[in-house]
Amino acid sequence: MLITRGFSLTNFVIASSALCFQVFVLYPWHHKLEDDFKELRTEHLRLLKENEESRVSELKSIREHLREAYRKV
Repeated sequence: MLITRGFSLTNFVIASSALCFQVFVLYPWHHKLEDDFKELRTEHLRLLKENEESRVSELKSIREHLREAYRKV
């Protein structure tokens, strides 16, 4: 009976420690990571849009150069 109670108490202490660690360490850290991922996502979308605009302007420039070249021929 004493050994069984010792195992039960040990199990309770380990489970309580794990729960406290999850609540006070992992949960706040999860929110910080989620906020960082949202910020990263918006930065990534901004860079994609900027890159797309750059490519579009470059392609327009190439199109104009080709039109001028065809007009000269």
